[in-house]
Amino acid sequence: MAYSQIRLKILPSVRCLFDKLVHVKVEGLAPHKPVELRSKLVDDRGMTFKASALYKADETGQVDVCRAPSLGGSYTGVEPMGLFWSMASETPHSKYVKKNVLSPTVVELEALSGDTGEILASETNERGYMTEGMRRIPVQEGKIRGVLFIPPGKGPFPGIVDLYTFGGALSEPKACLLANKGFVVLALAYFGYKDLPKKPKKFDLEYFEEAVTYLRGQPEVKGPGIGIMSISHSGGIALAMSSFLPGIAATVCVNACIGNTVLPVHYKDIVMPPLPPIIQNVKFTDSGLVDIRDALPDPCWEKHRESLFPIERASCHFLFAVSEDDHNWNSAVFAKRAAERLRDHGKDTFKVLTYPKAGHFLEVPHMPYCPSAFHAAVGHNVVFGGEPKAHSDAQLDLWGRVQEFFKSHLINKSP
Repeated sequence: MAYSQIRLKILPSVRCLFDKLVHVKVEGLAPHKPVELRSKLVDDRGMTFKASALYKADETGQVDVCRAPSLGGSYTGVEPMGLFWSMASETPHSKYVKKNVLSPTVVELEALSGDTGEILASETNERGYMTEGMRRIPVQEGKIRGVLFIPPGKGPFPGIVDLYTFGGALSEPKACLLANKGFVVLALAYFGYKDLPKKPKKFDLEYFEEAVTYLRGQPEVKGPGIGIMSISHSGGIALAMSSFLPGIAATVCVNACIGNTVLPVHYKDIVMPPLPPIIQNVKFTDSGLVDIRDALPDPCWEKHRESLFPIERASCHFLFAVSEDDHNWNSAVFAKRAAERLRDHGKDTFKVLTYPKAGHFLEVPHMPYCPSAFHAAVGHNVVFGGEPKAHSDAQLDLWGRVQEFFKSHLINKSP
């Protein structure tokens, strides 16, 4: 067989934005022959992620990943983006990290003979973050530190503050990709970045208030209501902001806790202590990972009321996204408590999305699934739960719903 006739194609283009679906095809194969497809990327920390899948060429000598089922490997069945979301780190407990959104994530794809293992064809998919004309502006105004993303086109645009997890530093991919959809997004760090404290003793809500004021004051931002995007620990910060700060119109909390965690939150003369962990509820998996799913008490218990965010005070709309197999904490119970609390106060300004078999880190679509990693607050590798396929489906569904939610409550309505 002439290998020069074999082509691995990525359609519609080898360059696309990270959250876009691509169409992978191999042409010119011998009919009905087995072929292995492999994918590989190296993240910004030098960690390698890989996936592979076994296919069988059809009678025309073609494998169309959008139509043909994988017969084995990292996933099975018809999975158009399986070679992307099923990539796993060669180094255990490593979460995919992208620090520099100015450069694309480069995914190398190869087609190999299922009989001999020889490489038949290869291609590279460059998955970028910034659409043409996007402005990325580092922010160092007053106390606030972060990066502002302003989309191209005629504004003004709705403004969103994007908060990431309790790991410190700054994460830009989600903020940047969200800005591509027609939002001005401030990716806001809140510790461990630039000259912000590396080991804070508390979080002052005034810092986040300053960030909201800064964002609202940008000429490209359409007010008056501001959105908040949050996940994990920052979901608590988002709930505190929504409860105490004026002008918040729409808040997304992905796998959040409705009680304060880890460090005290201060606002004016109010101090919200963190929930005390129940150490005897911490478990270990057979492989030695820490399982902290049940380590926090119910924030609605009377003795923990000081830690409970008073979300009934909020004037915004809430979107709570819940992974039922979240092992970072029991997100499903916390979202249920949030819904009950809002309902008890006569509010129906919320929606709860539930994803069975998904794990803690619901990221942007096609992001490699992270089953376990080092947890900054715990100081150990912890299990995050979920199954790769269900988790990937959840990421894809949630991404569309987040955009719809913000458009509905920031563009079409005001608080």
